[in-house]
Amino acid sequence: MDIMIKKRNGNYEPLYVEKTKKMVAYACNGLAGCDPAELEMDSNIQFRDGMSTKEIQKILIQTAIEKTIQTTRDPYGNEVKKTNIDWQYAAARLLMSDLYKEAAINRSYDHFGYGDFYELVLKLTNLHYYGDYLLKEYTEADIRELGTYIKEERDLLFNYEGLKLLADRYLIQGFDKEVYELPQERFMVIAMHLAIPEGNKKIEYAKKFYDILSELKMTVATPTLAAAGTPFHQLSSCFISVVGDNLWSIYDVNSKFASVSKHGGALGIYMGKVRALNSEIRGYKNTSGGVVPWIRLYNDTAVAVDQLGRRKGGASVTLDIWHQDLYEFLDLKTNNGDDRRKAHDIFPALSIPDLFMKRLSERGDWSLFDPYDVKKQMGFYLEDCYDEEEDGEFTKRYLACESNGNLKRIVVSTLDIMKKVMKSAVETGTPFIFYRDTVNRANPNKHAGMIYASNLCHEIAQNMSESILLEERIESREGESQVLTRVKSGDMVTCNLNSINLGRVNKEDLKDVIPLQIRMLDNVITLNQSPVQEARVTSDKYRAIGLGTSGYHHYLVNHGIAWESEEHLKEADALFEEIGYQAIKASCELAKEKGAYPVFTGSQWQTGEYFESRGYTSKRWEMLKAEVKEHGLRNGYLTAVAPTGSTSNIAGTTAGIDPIFRKFFIEEKKGSFTPKAAPDLSEENFWLYKEAHHIDQLYSIKACGIRQRHIDQSQSFNLYITPEVKAKDILNLYVEAWKNGVKTIYYVRNQSLEMDECTSCSS
Repeated sequence: MDIMIKKRNGNYEPLYVEKTKKMVAYACNGLAGCDPAELEMDSNIQFRDGMSTKEIQKILIQTAIEKTIQTTRDPYGNEVKKTNIDWQYAAARLLMSDLYKEAAINRSYDHFGYGDFYELVLKLTNLHYYGDYLLKEYTEADIRELGTYIKEERDLLFNYEGLKLLADRYLIQGFDKEVYELPQERFMVIAMHLAIPEGNKKIEYAKKFYDILSELKMTVATPTLAAAGTPFHQLSSCFISVVGDNLWSIYDVNSKFASVSKHGGALGIYMGKVRALNSEIRGYKNTSGGVVPWIRLYNDTAVAVDQLGRRKGGASVTLDIWHQDLYEFLDLKTNNGDDRRKAHDIFPALSIPDLFMKRLSERGDWSLFDPYDVKKQMGFYLEDCYDEEEDGEFTKRYLACESNGNLKRIVVSTLDIMKKVMKSAVETGTPFIFYRDTVNRANPNKHAGMIYASNLCHEIAQNMSESILLEERIESREGESQVLTRVKSGDMVTCNLNSINLGRVNKEDLKDVIPLQIRMLDNVITLNQSPVQEARVTSDKYRAIGLGTSGYHHYLVNHGIAWESEEHLKEADALFEEIGYQAIKASCELAKEKGAYPVFTGSQWQTGEYFESRGYTSKRWEMLKAEVKEHGLRNGYLTAVAPTGSTSNIAGTTAGIDPIFRKFFIEEKKGSFTPKAAPDLSEENFWLYKEAHHIDQLYSIKACGIRQRHIDQSQSFNLYITPEVKAKDILNLYVEAWKNGVKTIYYVRNQSLEMDECTSCSS
């Protein structure tokens, strides 16, 4: 009696072993060391009556995954682990064939591979998974032309981890997880959407955008990856708000956070203006609860507005290191103390001026103030200035505060503060660090505002300010009473991100790839449906973007460069100067075509100070400086390196500017296994892939400082420590980072901790 196998469409047919052999041959074709007979034998499928083709495929995929890392024994009986990363690609092909078959059933076509692209757009628009603007902006002929341009063979570029992540999180699925969209179609829909502002050139640019996306030469931010082409397209990664010292502002930011989180964004919150614990309220002494109750409010919003149940909302809260609530703030995530004063789902960040670092080097004292009391006694806010030069405006004001006997202050040791910072960092990975003077001195738009904090992932540095309630009034319209609110918009920062995949792009390719990326990002600003109106206002004012990189370690290894080498530092300088140059040039060309950002006049871009302060004196830089002065820039901020956690996995490269975490391992989550291996790992490059926790962090700090000269915003820069590291060595890392001109520090990644990475800023 024949064994009957259940097909995906629900029908049964007799078992044909040849079909399994054919699938195995397809998966292994052209992959070195991937023998189809070996995969077939090792999978050891026990066929039985009623078995499904899905189950057979799952066994084959799991076997291919397990073969990525194999354990053998040497002649002396020692265990030896060997990798063949090509099995990742065999597993990806098996998964891809799953997607092809599921899509064919759900879209009603009867062949293996891709279906009719126009029919897909029509179907998903009718189902309200795509926005109807695609069919309004593109004719049937346009869409069919773009459909024929899709290159199915580029699916072979994915490894298993990348394809699985893309399929599970970002391809458009039905409410019951039905597969509709395939990888190349997602890339084409993103390209179509971002090309809409190009008018009669949109077909041409859609093809160009599609090429660099589908060849994995660049990645878009995860909100763009997920939402482009959909009815509500919130395409930006994260936002930053300033909280004023009043109840309306505190709850206004909370409402904004809820809106941002609902649509998949994260929020950076600056709270340095809020009065301290036991400050006065309306003349009543010792009545303020300080910043912690409000931070707990934001914490509850992060938990409650959980992005359709997929993950908690993400928010960092920044406080200045002179704020009187500092010590309680540093205990927000630790396990000791009163849990009613904790905020375990918030990521604390610390804003540190040069003056503190100088006193730390002298092991001096530090004064903590209440910002409300400073304003009342001194007539200014300390946080509203910085040191443009040595002993500048901030230092003068801070010393004046210390000299005023009427101003309450708490005097503590700088070393005691840093011990508290380091204890929290070792236990929780936070606080993140924001070197405020370094950031503001390098701000190309200091003529238009000031930077108080960064975003959740700490790569964004843009002007920000609080919104102010002007009035609320009641009006009667058509017999109904309406409450109208007028608000003076502050600068609410929006992060529009994408990243060059340095693992697939060389220096000579940058001149071709970067102009397309800058154009895509500028179009994100034009197209974005912002969840908050102030963010729309600020985006239009600065047209700020963040061109970043992934695959940095991958790039170094591809070029035979060891992380701990002088060659690395030289290459970092040359590579990021070229990236900076091409980004500025591309934005200048866009300004010629579409106009400069509204507050360009008076900026360091316009005066030339941006170029002079960075020592850009070569002939080509001088020519570009003159061109920018004449024509302007389209974008007020240009470069920022995001962590790229998820999208670098999709692109099969290393994350951001980070070294690899481990050379290879199998990750198990909820009973499924995913192979993780350094990109293109081989015997030849094995020792170039030094793991993050084994790297001398001073090399990472020096490289970060060198890159920073060419990046107008900042970098998601992590420090890696082991449980054995001494406190004095951790302290030295913070000091060296400041001395080397590092603007921000993201996580301190202790080898014994697992960090919860933000996916919104991944690009």
